Amino acid sequence: MSMKRIILECGTGNDLYGRDYTKAACRAVQDALHHSSLSLFTTLELDRDAMRVEVTIGVQDPDAIDAQRVAAEIPFGEVVVTARRGGLDVPDTTRVPVDGVTERTVIATAAVAAYVDLPEGRFSLG
Repeated sequence: MSMKRIILECGTGNDLYGRDYTKAACRAVQDALHHSSLSLFTTLELDRDAMRVEVTIGVQDPDAIDAQRVAAEIPFGEVVVTARRGGLDVPDTTRVPVDGVTERTVIATAAVAAYVDLPEGRFSLG
């Protein structure tokens, strides 16, 4: 068998006021999931829990991501979450800073890739 990527979906999510990168990341993953349907598992009689899912999150502070919370957004398979610097922080300069911190909206991006082992000779992917 050989592991093949069967889908790559992208999404964006934000936290408008809480500066919560994990919340934004979870919303980005949900956005990506709502763009896809993996009906091939039923059609091809494949075990959806046997897939490997790689989630890459882009935010301005990757260390602030709770990878377990983000992974919990994926309903099937073995999930690996990697956070990298990306996304956007959008400062709200119209509001008075609280304790010296300017309010900001955080925006996360997510790339969700799913891989499955395909039995040799049973299927052909180009």
